[in-house]
Amino acid sequence: MTSAPEESQFVPVVVPSEPAAGQVPAGQAAGQVRASDAERDEVAAVLSEALAQGRLTSTELAERIDATYAAKTRAELVPLTADLPDDLRKTQVSPLSAVEHQELSATFSKVIRSGRWVAGRHTSANARFGALIVNLADAVLPGREITLDINTFCGKAIITVPENARVIDEGGALFGKRSVTGSTPEGQEDGPLIRITGKSTFGKIVVHRSTGNGDGAFNPAVWWWENRHHR
Repeated sequence: MTSAPEESQFVPVVVPSEPAAGQVPAGQAAGQVRASDAERDEVAAVLSEALAQGRLTSTELAERIDATYAAKTRAELVPLTADLPDDLRKTQVSPLSAVEHQELSATFSKVIRSGRWVAGRHTSANARFGALIVNLADAVLPGREITLDINTFCGKAIITVPENARVIDEGGALFGKRSVTGSTPEGQEDGPLIRITGKSTFGKIVVHRSTGNGDGAFNPAVWWWENRHHR
């Protein structure tokens, strides 16, 4: 008597499917996903609107904007708006109005901007028959690159950039003086990129680095001594 043949043993092979677009891969927490520049801009826009509504002070805004653009993951962005109303976070606020543009000017006057403040991604600095002193050493720079459009007419613009900044000069001068410190410090290739544009007409533009000794605040006596021959 012949025995029945043994049943074949089949072991199914499961091939993992590729995650759909925008889907978080299995085993990867949502908070570990890298944040994009657009997501950072959205958070910055919400924070700017919170300042306009009186929910944040200017100091708090600067601190949170700084943390926003330093964030690497989405999880780091969440706490920055966690104490703000849900309707504010859902408001369609243009990121451009939050961090895109900033305008500084001095006309027949002397204007100093220093300390902790939020610079624009595109900042216009204009001096006409006046002196404009801008210190970026302690300022919050939105993103990895900003543009300073500096224009003077019978005036002066003195700009202090962070010690580790990479500076590119794309401006010019007409019967004026232009002095821009553009070399990248050794070992600081990952610093923020600051692009300088604009023109000095019968005036003066000076862009120099912070001393890096922790005294980010502008010192009028030092400024006067360094520029005493160009009054």
